[in-house]
Amino acid sequence: MSVTQLNPKEDKTPALSAQVVAFAPPRPQKPLARQFARRGRQMLAAILPPLVTLALMLALWEILCSGPTSSLPSPSRVVSESWELIVHPFHVGQGVDQGMVWHVLASLQRVAIGYAFAVVAGVALGVLVGQSQWAMRGLDPIFQVLRTVPPLAWLPLSLAAFRDGNPSAIFVIFITAIWPIIINTAVGIRNIPQDYQNVAKVLRLNGFEYFGKIMLPAAAPYIFTGLRIGIGLSWLAIVAAEMLIGGVGIGFFIWDAWNSSLISDIIVALIYVGVVGFLLDRLIAFVGRLVTRGTANA
Repeated sequence: MSVTQLNPKEDKTPALSAQVVAFAPPRPQKPLARQFARRGRQMLAAILPPLVTLALMLALWEILCSGPTSSLPSPSRVVSESWELIVHPFHVGQGVDQGMVWHVLASLQRVAIGYAFAVVAGVALGVLVGQSQWAMRGLDPIFQVLRTVPPLAWLPLSLAAFRDGNPSAIFVIFITAIWPIIINTAVGIRNIPQDYQNVAKVLRLNGFEYFGKIMLPAAAPYIFTGLRIGIGLSWLAIVAAEMLIGGVGIGFFIWDAWNSSLISDIIVALIYVGVVGFLLDRLIAFVGRLVTRGTANA
């Protein structure tokens, strides 16, 4: 191995510094930065396609409805004609003269009450039908017949029974949401693996322990599928029912706007209906993922 002699008159510091810089290992990218970059790409991939689709739909809508003979308003015309309704969602007036938020909250209150009753009764009846062969033979044909009755067909009967619009609308929500909850719960109970039942027999679990530790966790994905279907049907039914019962609510607002020939207000209300329905579905799906630890469908 030869040793190179350095001339003391020559300054080798810049060359050595350049060599050190050239052979210095590159700084590794911070894991946190990579994580933020990955999440940013995922969010962009999730948000960009719907935004592009929405922009194309609005542009097509504007083109088709901007003519003078068009019977429906264009997006720009909707904004101009319903500007006060859009910018004042918390307006408080007399009677039905309320902002959109209050109409939506009134409808959500009715949905919450009727849906809660449907959840309790639907899960209980679904467990009964799924667990008992006799109950399935006796109740399943009746359920299959009643679930085919349109929701609004129950409204005259409920008005005759309760003689008031608000409980009648709640009953319509209840009778609409209960059937998918019953059916999906029963299917989930019948599909519990035999190994789970064998373990329960070995551990000698009583009825309450079997229900809480085996039955509900195993059937939870099916139950939440029924709950998601039920909340969607409930929101659809309340809009239709409120058109007939009157009072404050998003359904009656749409019907009142139609009677007043306010088509732009109807379109604004329909946007509220769609957004709220989507959020309700996402809420039930989120709770389902938490309860079932990700096994429920997203």
